[in-house]
Amino acid sequence: MQHEICKEGEYGIFRDNGEQIKLIALDLDRTTLDSNGRLSDRTKNAVEAAVKKGVHVVIATGRAITSLPEDVHKIDGLRYIVTANGANVEDMSVGESIYSNCIDPVALEKSLELLARYDFMYEIFIKGQPYVDKKTYEKLPEMNLSDRQKKYILSTRKPVDGLFEFARGHNELVENINLIFEDQESRSMMREAISKLENVTWTSSFDHNLEIGGATTSKAEAIRVICGRHGISEENIMACGDSPNDLEMLKAAGFPVAMGNAKDELKAIAKYITSSNDEDGVAEVIEKFVL
Repeated sequence: MQHEICKEGEYGIFRDNGEQIKLIALDLDRTTLDSNGRLSDRTKNAVEAAVKKGVHVVIATGRAITSLPEDVHKIDGLRYIVTANGANVEDMSVGESIYSNCIDPVALEKSLELLARYDFMYEIFIKGQPYVDKKTYEKLPEMNLSDRQKKYILSTRKPVDGLFEFARGHNELVENINLIFEDQESRSMMREAISKLENVTWTSSFDHNLEIGGATTSKAEAIRVICGRHGISEENIMACGDSPNDLEMLKAAGFPVAMGNAKDELKAIAKYITSSNDEDGVAEVIEKFVL
């Protein structure tokens, strides 16, 4: 099937055959948020209208819970937030985590031993907070990253002396290890090295990073936990995303949606390709199939 922005009504059978959408899983960056990291009024209104209709809307992001933009917290009725690529599920109605899927301590040690051989920028998510080595944090202005990336890192990461030793001191609470690269050659080399690690998963949410998670950590697994709490089957899930870390989530959904700006691998499995994140693609698909 050749995928494109589908015409009105082409997938109307989705609602007509009883497979009503009961949960919407939304990636955040370059999906729900525009390229400036903002939530448009149209998208906010569409999400809130779906919630009022009784649909569970879940934000599923690679970000840590402490790194969410204020726009997300302003969404009225938003209950569940999946963070760190599925390592944590926060129930905002009670203000606590209801699910955790961290990196196994043995696998963490093997990962740290590998990463210690290379001098790249590493971030480690521990109990919802991303940490970075103080030396790396201080030299960030000199790195070959965009001004927006630098600003985001400086405003959301906490510097610590001896990042790896700090992680070892919290080895049962590590949700995610994020590697940031200044060139694609280094990224490709590390992707091959990381792929040989055991009892971990790896993915990416940006062209300049790689992310290490637990052996069964994924947005899909976290969404299944939420569905289990409410008796929702996977056939009743709509999932929207753009990057490799969204792939398993889209595969697990009865109605997978790729953004117009999504990677080709997501478009290849999508039942619908909506407009880009800068064209309110999330709002478009919610208005078309849910409202």
